[in-house]
Amino acid sequence: MPYTDLDLAQLAARAGRRLLDSRRSVATAESCTGGWIAKALTDIAGSSQWFDQGFVTYSNESKTVRLAVPAAVLRRHGAVSEAVARAMAVGALRHSGAHVALAVTGIAGPGGAMPGKPVGTVWLAWAERRGRSIRVAVQLKRFRGDR
Repeated sequence: MPYTDLDLAQLAARAGRRLLDSRRSVATAESCTGGWIAKALTDIAGSSQWFDQGFVTYSNESKTVRLAVPAAVLRRHGAVSEAVARAMAVGALRHSGAHVALAVTGIAGPGGAMPGKPVGTVWLAWAERRGRSIRVAVQLKRFRGDR
């Protein structure tokens, strides 16, 4: 079942409340969503208290330049991969003042599919500062349809 705009607004508001309550901030690193997650978060009144910044890194070059995703990782795994989602999330933390980062890379379609990576393949990664270390979680989603 697809999410509605209202569902997404409610999720963004809930995330904002949790960030505010915990006195933490978030950064986003987006590819296939083109800044849509950052927009949903910054549509929330008061988001300047917990939203640090967003990176829209659609091209491989921008992922390397803006988020320090290693070019070798992009060549080896492709932009739509667990390794790249992980590197994007870590890069967003390292290149921002945020405590938490969310990264997304995927194939929005209608073109761009490749063997093993159909349209709707999306990798999500969350990274969190833990003292001097960074904890990362990654999840693969397969959505129906395109864009």
